[in-house]
Amino acid sequence: MSEQNGAQSLIRTLVDAGVEVCFANPGTSEMHFVAALDTVPEMRGVLALFEGVVTGAADGYARIADKPAATLLHLGPGLGNGLANLHNARRANTPIVNVVGDHATYHKQYDAPLESDIEAVAGSLEGWVRRSEHTKDVGADAAAAVAAAQDAPGRVATLILPADASWGEGGETCAPIPPRVPQAVDATTVKDVAAVFGTGEPVALLVGGSACREAGLRAASRIGAATGAKVFVETFPARLERGAGLPSIERLGYLAEQVAYQLDGIKHVVVAGTKAPVSFFAYPGKASDLVPEGAQVHTLASVGQDVTRALTEVADLVAADTEPVLAPESRPALPSGPLTPQNWVEVIGALLPDNAIIADEANTSGLMLPMATAGAPRHDVLTLTGGAIGYGMPVATGAAVAAPDRPVLNLQSDGSALYTISALWTQARENLNVTTVLLNNRAYAILRLELQRVGAASGGPKANDLLDLSRPDMDFVKIAEGMGVPASRATTAEELAEQLERAFAEPGPHLIDAAVPPLL
Repeated sequence: MSEQNGAQSLIRTLVDAGVEVCFANPGTSEMHFVAALDTVPEMRGVLALFEGVVTGAADGYARIADKPAATLLHLGPGLGNGLANLHNARRANTPIVNVVGDHATYHKQYDAPLESDIEAVAGSLEGWVRRSEHTKDVGADAAAAVAAAQDAPGRVATLILPADASWGEGGETCAPIPPRVPQAVDATTVKDVAAVFGTGEPVALLVGGSACREAGLRAASRIGAATGAKVFVETFPARLERGAGLPSIERLGYLAEQVAYQLDGIKHVVVAGTKAPVSFFAYPGKASDLVPEGAQVHTLASVGQDVTRALTEVADLVAADTEPVLAPESRPALPSGPLTPQNWVEVIGALLPDNAIIADEANTSGLMLPMATAGAPRHDVLTLTGGAIGYGMPVATGAAVAAPDRPVLNLQSDGSALYTISALWTQARENLNVTTVLLNNRAYAILRLELQRVGAASGGPKANDLLDLSRPDMDFVKIAEGMGVPASRATTAEELAEQLERAFAEPGPHLIDAAVPPLL
């Protein structure tokens, strides 16, 4: 290969390792990377207008593609701007290769205005961090970053690229490094957990991670059907496969009160590919640990282990002759009348296309969604794994890049949308098949609920003002159209159905501003 600079060796190494998309919001320190994109045509560069869209899109891409995308971020502030959706990616165990530009090595001593401690910011992600000090090392560091990102169960790998390591000549492309595969669960643990289901005492099985795909769900359903155990999916799975022909397994509730009801009377909690349940927040006078008092917790597989294989082995021991319980084809009838939190989900269930991807950030407006879509055609649901809002639009964007032939449906609350609404511009620019149903209740409705649940005094005018999104009311149709996305407004179930059908039928992005009243 002819002489190449560090940026060229980096991009070539990424492509050779299967990383073919880079979501980017670059600055001066990254200009040689930007220029190098034209020398490696296999790498697709996707521009986003805010770093939180960059990182969220990389998360959505990897959840669907099952391989990492790269990001390109500008120094510490750029990484900081993208941190919320990297937090969500960390909780989803998503493989991402962050490339963060930095000042040239000799320039750092001058403490220029954008100088910051990038390692400290990246370290908060509990992933892999390395700085390429020399051009000749960039390729090898890139290969190590891709492998580290894909080490089971997946993590965020951050490669810090000083400008002079990027522009320097003498870059070397490095061959891919095989990542570590999921560790098998030992036979003793499998047998011990299988015995729990034979005690005659009430058992709950909680599955997460890769077990939320078909093979894991089928094994979990067999176990539940044969033993009478209650089976749940973790509250916020990174990617949940569901719909007709798959087991319909209830998700563990978000509210502690819901979990207490779901686990009432349980004496054993078996966790597989996730952790034992805890309360999302602390509440005065209420427990943080949601495992019922006196119940034993048994770990079949940790997050980094081969949970699907372990579940299948347990199922073969306790449910050898039992088939999974599969959801039949079933759709709700199209409703009529003004939109409500109860009926808009019926429109989704009635019209959801086959093989759709749902990026779900409906929050309080979407409580009825699982029931309305259980018998719809097979689809994937991507959820808010880390609780940092503003994930839905970027994740939908990345999912559409990963699967251009699949319809992507972003169910998006209005307050969360405003964090990263510039993702619409990227969807328009890339002509992505994303339909956004923006649930417009003009409020942070989830915080109205939490104001009550934390035991704070009843909200007065100042408190309520901080949870209100009116005065002025935002015109999401105009916002979307201003970013190049065709948009319409729906106030009735009939209007939502007509507009949704039209959006699914036409290529490219669409937004529907759906006036759904708040629950509170």
